Amino acid sequence: MLNELYQKLEERWAEMVEIRRHLHKHPELSFQEKNTAKYIAEYYRRLGVDVRENVGGNGVVATIKGRLPGKTVGLRADFDALPIQDEKDVEYRSTVPGVMHACGHDGHTATLLVLGKTLHELRDQLPGTVKLIHQHAEEYAPGGAKPMIENGCLEGVNVIFGTHLWATEKLGKILFKTGPVMAAADRFEIVIKGSGGHGAQPHKTKDAIVAGAQLITDLQQIVSRRVNPIDPAVVTVGSFVADNAFNVIADQAKLIGTVRTFNPEVRDFIETEIEQIIKGVALSFNCDYEYRFERGYPAVVNHSEETQLLIQSAADIDEVHNVEEIELQMGGEDFAYYLEKVKGTFFFTGAAPENAETLYPHHHPRFDINEKALLIAAKTLASATLNYQKKHADAGITVKR
Repeated sequence: MLNELYQKLEERWAEMVEIRRHLHKHPELSFQEKNTAKYIAEYYRRLGVDVRENVGGNGVVATIKGRLPGKTVGLRADFDALPIQDEKDVEYRSTVPGVMHACGHDGHTATLLVLGKTLHELRDQLPGTVKLIHQHAEEYAPGGAKPMIENGCLEGVNVIFGTHLWATEKLGKILFKTGPVMAAADRFEIVIKGSGGHGAQPHKTKDAIVAGAQLITDLQQIVSRRVNPIDPAVVTVGSFVADNAFNVIADQAKLIGTVRTFNPEVRDFIETEIEQIIKGVALSFNCDYEYRFERGYPAVVNHSEETQLLIQSAADIDEVHNVEEIELQMGGEDFAYYLEKVKGTFFFTGAAPENAETLYPHHHPRFDINEKALLIAAKTLASATLNYQKKHADAGITVKR
């Protein structure tokens, strides 16, 4: 079946590209993906595939039941876009001002739709069941994965696979990692409350800008001096705002930032340690403060057995030239929630545009992908699905003596 599936996917690569470009031209932000969700559901409905809409919000789940016995495999693709102006000079550039698919989710969706179509066509040969989980709102916490799980998208699922098109890695690469691969991603907000005044009379004020600047410097000591060096962590202040006239000392400053960790104990420690440092700085400058720490997605932790199966599955695909271990990624992904519930693995598919002078990273206004990667992603997901079914069918065979 796998060879026939590959052949049909090759024949439908142009359809993947067409779908991807349509979605790229019509992006929708997280939690606002009404038209995209409708497009996905109607695609399956035209094929006669069982589809459920409004799963945990704008999520869509299509279910393909094979004629042969087997396990239930979940395959996930996200479909939200980002608040970024598309600056590419291409025919399929976003038509929505200030919104674009700058992370490849349009490609994820096109890949899964056409793979689903092909699996449905070959369902007489298909063992078990495949759940196609089209997830909204990956880009913006609290994300779409958690409410979709709460609404039953993983019901009966034995294993889950997902991929991310990786535009900074060469076409033909499949990148994997066993165990932690993407970081827990948290957000913090700090407001320093001082006492403003005239810029010529600093002795009569409590300068929130100076206090905030000192705080930014002190926060850098958390990772460099207070976290065990073998535990990767990041503390970044991304916004520091105290808007005033040039000759006014600010009475308030707001700092917003992110924390990235893999170890849950380090995550807890940094949350507490930030406030300890804030307290010290506020005391030394005689200021008050507000502090809010918002937990984002947990770390993505791949399961060993399923990752090994993925490695073996990818290695047998003609278009895959390298199957390599990727280094830890400090970016976050709410695929983590699926892996907390069922076994599975999340991998990366190389998608660097050919002959590009500059490889623009994810979330860049000129971001783009090599659309040949759609076929590789589809084949890899298909191979992992069928190899998982074969493995568990073989494991269930008993020999009569």
